[in-house]
Amino acid sequence: MMITALQYYGAAAGAIAALIVSLDLGRRWTGFGFVIFVTSSIALIGWGFLKPEAEGIGWQNIVLLGINVIGVYRYLLRKNPPA
Repeated sequence: MMITALQYYGAAAGAIAALIVSLDLGRRWTGFGFVIFVTSSIALIGWGFLKPEAEGIGWQNIVLLGINVIGVYRYLLRKNPPA
């Protein structure tokens, strides 16, 4: 049951985050979109390594987690936007 919840949460959160980022509502909203992407990646890493046939998704989301953390830094934590 928990493995299935991780799978569906990861998929739904990824879709919601993609929508938020694609709407380009400003730095703060985009940053929160990346926060949701981070939770999606964590869920899919868990699902990928708990479900042997989904290990590729786990590895892919390790990479995506790093990318998403960069997004959180750029849009929420860095004080000055790039020039």
